[in-house]
This record gives sequence, structure tokens and C-alpha cells, in this order.
Amino acid sequence: MTGTPAKALTLYEKVWQSHVVKTYEDGAALIYVDRHLVQEVSSPQAFAGLIERGRALRRPDAHIAVADHAVPTRDRQVTLREGLARKQVARLVANSERFDIPYIPMRDRRHGIVHVIGPELGFTLPGVVLVCGDSHTCTHGAFGAIGFGIGASECECVFATQTLRQKQQKTMLVRFEGERPPGVEVKDLILAMIARIGVGGGIGHAIEYGGSAVRALSMEQRMTLCNMSIEAGSRVGMVAPDEVTYEFLKGRPLAPSGGEWERAVAYWRTLPSDAGAAYDREIVIDVTTLAPFVSWGTTPEEALPITSRVPDPAAEPDIKRRAKLQRGLDYMDLEPGTPLSDIKIDRVFIGSCTNGRIEDLRLAAAIVAGRRVAPNVAAIVVPGSAAVRIQAEQEGLDKVFLDAGFEWRESGCSMCVAMNDDRLAEGERCASTSNRNFEGRQGKGGRTHLMSPSMAAAAALTGRLTDVREFPAAQ
Repeated sequence: MTGTPAKALTLYEKVWQSHVVKTYEDGAALIYVDRHLVQEVSSPQAFAGLIERGRALRRPDAHIAVADHAVPTRDRQVTLREGLARKQVARLVANSERFDIPYIPMRDRRHGIVHVIGPELGFTLPGVVLVCGDSHTCTHGAFGAIGFGIGASECECVFATQTLRQKQQKTMLVRFEGERPPGVEVKDLILAMIARIGVGGGIGHAIEYGGSAVRALSMEQRMTLCNMSIEAGSRVGMVAPDEVTYEFLKGRPLAPSGGEWERAVAYWRTLPSDAGAAYDREIVIDVTTLAPFVSWGTTPEEALPITSRVPDPAAEPDIKRRAKLQRGLDYMDLEPGTPLSDIKIDRVFIGSCTNGRIEDLRLAAAIVAGRRVAPNVAAIVVPGSAAVRIQAEQEGLDKVFLDAGFEWRESGCSMCVAMNDDRLAEGERCASTSNRNFEGRQGKGGRTHLMSPSMAAAAALTGRLTDVREFPAAQ
């Protein structure tokens, strides 16, 4: 008598099942959390809850704390100004000391945005469940991990129990097939996907990215891809680990070493989705047809190829959709029918947990080398971590940017979110490599256009949204 064949599982299902501690009658599960990244914005209430209830922190070694949202990216040697940012950072330092959590200071060579330094340190590993009080924790899924953002009460639960009660997500496979055309970067792939399925298209689903175009991506590019899964409504975005993953992780400070490394890799090789695994939804995108994308509205789904024009709400038959389009145009101060390449900009921001890694800076530097930023455009480059900044300076990229008229900054979230000194003034328009173009995201009344690093670099040189394919370096 033969047994029933085991069900073919997806990557997400494998990692999920290996972390289930208990299943409840309502279908929810208590899952074990391997890693927790702690920053200054989301943790104060969680720490306060522990203190109020007299609870201990279960596993201090499973956490790393770093301030990234509120920190200044210039004048690092100067103490933070008085105000909320100073209090947030001081509170994180005090709480980390009280609960014996490893804390990375601003002046440390390991400092940076949580979603950049986690992989750099080898804290992010395939097959783990990793959480953080930030919605872009889906970035870590690039390694074959389940990474997702949590709120303050969940953060307290992880501190105290190293577990969370969660509902298992449905699964979605997005296959990017073909070879990317010149000038088309991974940011264009994810913007194209979000424009296609919408900001709610991934709600309730864990997205796995696959296909020939994804297998060809570097680890840094995979992180960009997974980073913006949340912009499609999905808390979890994943790429199956492979040789590219292992090569990136080998030798990282917190990664397994020696015999543990071999055992870890052997386990990681079992994680990719089984042949015949069923997904609740599948999408295929032919990347050979794509052009560089830019956003024109106030959500990431409101993005189009740079060769397009600003859409006309009057052409939209759905009344609610028409009103939404009009609100976006009103906020962005755009006229229907305007060529996207005619839209002038005031600021350029290259950085963030989406596009602040060394490969991103190399792409942008290749475009601006030997050229100058357009008059009346203020442009800044903010490395995603101190390690990225150091490497970029060793490669001379800082000089390329400075010679072109950019400002060269210290690591931090910077202008991605208006919680520090880097922000747009009301009415300013920015070409940005960040992940969100919501109203006021980069500053009250500020207007954000999302794009790739090379597209942002091209915009800096021309003073308008520009097709990077006009520049030889993009070919």
C-alpha cells in the first residue's frame, strides 16, 4: 500500500509551514519569528508596553536596532536638533540598552536603513520569518524569506514571545519573462506590474516573483523588486533563493559559517517552489515590451511609460475612477494630454531602501558622469547605508556626483519620507527613486514622480522628466 503523494508546495507555503507553532479554530496560526529589525518610529509604544506590564524581552539576540527615518543626512557630527526626531532616537538608544538589544549608532560603519543593512550584515537569510515596524519589510523576501511590516502591538508581542498570530496568505506568482531592453531597470518592472494590477491587486496574497527576467537579476535588483510589493497591496514579496543568493550572503558577518554554512545552503536549496505547485493567481509580464516608467499621480499605480502623456479623466468611464484621476491631477498640478517628458522638476532624490544601494548609485553615476545638473534643480544622493557610502567613495562615485552638482550625503531614509530635515517645500516637484508618491509623502504639498535611478539622473541633467534612453550610457 502506497501513501498519498505529498502536496507540491510554493516557496511561501514551505517557509510558512516550517514556522507554525499552533493553529487556531478560526484558521489563524501562531508563527515563530526568527528576526526583528527595530527602528525609532515604530518601537516606542512596544517598549513602553513591555515596561508597563513588567515583561522581559524573550530573545535580545534576535533583534537589531537602528535609527533611520529621523536621522539627519548631513552635519552628522552635529547632535540632532531639539524636537521629535531627537526624542525618538534618544528613546531607541535607551530602550536598546535597557533590554540588551544590539544597537547600531549613527556614526557606526554598519549604520543605514534597516532594509539595506539587514542583508548587508547577513541578518536576513533564506527561509526565515523577519519582521519590522515598517511596511517595506517585504524587501527581505528577495532572499526567500517571509518578511512583512508590523504595528506597535505586534512589535511588543514579538519582543515578549518571539511569535505572532497571523492568517496565511493566498499565493500569487508574477513571472517576468524575456530580456530587459536598454534603459529599462528593475524599478520599471515593478512599476509596470503595479500599474497593471493596481495598488490593491496583491491584497491578501504573498507574491512570488519568477521567470527568466527575475532569475537574471542581481540580489540588489531583487530587493528593489520585493521592496515595492506593498505598493501593490501585498505584505509579502519573495524570490526563491539560488546561487546568486548564496554568493551574496557568503562571508557576511551574521551569516552561517564553516559547517553551518554548508548545512544552511543544503536547507535553502529545498525552499524553491515544487514543480506543479499551485498558485491562487498567476500573472505573466513580457519585459521585452517595456519602456522606462514614471509616475504621474499620487499612487504608485498611476505610472506610465515616459513616452506617454498625462491621462485625461474625461476618457475614464468609471465615475469613481474618473474622480480619483482628477484629484491626482489637481494635486500634481498637471494638465491632461501633457507629454510626461515636458514636466519640469525642481528637485531630484536618489536614495531610499528601494534604490539606495551601490548598484543604484553606479547606474545614476554612469548617466551624470561628465555632465552638469540643470540650473534651478537641487539634487541629492543619499546612500542607503554607511557601507554603500564607503564603497561608492572608494569607487569615486561621490566625485562623479559632486562634479555634476549633486549633494553627497550620509546614510538614512532622507527624502523618502518627510520625517527628517530632507523634505520638499510646498509646490516643489521631485524626480525620486523612492517607493511612494502619496500626497505629502516627501513634504506637505510636495509632488513626487517615482522612477529608476538612471531616470532620476537624466531628469537632474535636463530639469524635466526625461527618457534616459536619450543618453548613451543607458544603451
